[in-house]
Amino acid sequence: MKLVVAIAVGMRHKDVPQMSCLNDFLNQGSVSSITSPLPAVTTTAQASMLTGETPARHGIVGNGWYHRNTKEIRFWLQARTLIEAPTFIDVLQAEGYTVANLFWWFNMGSGARWSLTPRPEYPADGRKIPSVYGEPPELPVNLQDQLGTFPLFDFWGPRAGITSTRWIVDAALKVAQDSDPDVLVVYLPHLDYDDQRFGPDSSEGQRSRKGLDVELSRLLEGCRGKGAEAMVLSEYGIENVQQPVFVNRQLAESGDLQVQITSHGDILDVHRSRAFAVCDHQLAHVYVSDPADISRVRQQLSGVEGVDRVLDHEALKVEGLDHPRSGDLVLIAEPGCWFAYPWWLDESRAPDFARTVDIHRKPGFDPAELFLDPDISWPTLKVGLKLLGKKLGFRNLMDVISTDPRQVRGSHGRRVEKEANGPVLVRSWAQDQKRLTAENIFDEILAKVRGSV
Repeated sequence: MKLVVAIAVGMRHKDVPQMSCLNDFLNQGSVSSITSPLPAVTTTAQASMLTGETPARHGIVGNGWYHRNTKEIRFWLQARTLIEAPTFIDVLQAEGYTVANLFWWFNMGSGARWSLTPRPEYPADGRKIPSVYGEPPELPVNLQDQLGTFPLFDFWGPRAGITSTRWIVDAALKVAQDSDPDVLVVYLPHLDYDDQRFGPDSSEGQRSRKGLDVELSRLLEGCRGKGAEAMVLSEYGIENVQQPVFVNRQLAESGDLQVQITSHGDILDVHRSRAFAVCDHQLAHVYVSDPADISRVRQQLSGVEGVDRVLDHEALKVEGLDHPRSGDLVLIAEPGCWFAYPWWLDESRAPDFARTVDIHRKPGFDPAELFLDPDISWPTLKVGLKLLGKKLGFRNLMDVISTDPRQVRGSHGRRVEKEANGPVLVRSWAQDQKRLTAENIFDEILAKVRGSV
């Protein structure tokens, strides 16, 4: 193996000295601050690192967006074909190097020789079975036989935590040992969870950093045994937040956002709405059906408390976000704020999926899925009874999530104001560059694998 590249989600520049596993990197290697793309969210940042391009070129304008051709809002899609530029995986595989991609996004059809990505199984009886998709097809089967089923419910939701990172490290070490790829890219997710729940500087956040140190140490030691150099980096830094901003409720009150009244709540109706927002952490894409309304909607949203900037077409060009998938307007939250997706004005009309963990049905990112509803008196009992009902073959709704997002304490998406709170790259080799962009990661990986640095 030549190189391992590990994303430690949410690791900030100021966190690096706390990581004992990176001490040698600090003494003999090098550290660089990273300027995130806009938005500073998972899929956009990873696409920029994979391609060396801005969102205007690679097309990944957020974790989800409005698909104008099908009139659907889709989040967390996984197909490599959504990226509209070559990736370093494409380049390296074409040059004869072998790449293993473990849990970086857009990993279905990524071209990597070995790959794993979360992919639940959905039988016709309504169950959701934890699993992973991978290449070659026997890889996810064999690894889950050896390591146990991928802990999907520890990867996202109220149980999300270090168990998912531990499984991914175990899988990475198996792939490194058994297949010896030239390049191994790995995604370690768990630091993100408690940072969003409690804030990055909370005691819970610090405990997560200690856990990351242990798991990252296992990964790096195992890969060093294969003779690999290493890069450890992050996509964004998580900031403390206190205030959710309900842009869609503002648009509903003005009559711009329309709903479909159904038996299971009021659903966002993109066909009849004059304007609606696709909320994604500290950024929101606002889609306006009639160009004549853009100026009015911009003025309306500029006055909303918690909105820092409203970007139009020209500003999006400057930010590298002027892609057809982007909204007609893009909102950036003020520091300490983030955008919550709910549009309903009457809690009794909330759609049924609002109280569930359902990342694909919700037309916006919902970090409240990290919490059980505090109003449930016996949440463990309720969850247990619902799971028992599912095992017995009954259809039921796992409605255990609060629709109140005010408990969220960490977010990201806007570019951080202080370098210490931003994303970082730590290398096992010396290099002078002290600051780079997410797009520069593409060239760094290629140069290191080719032996030119």
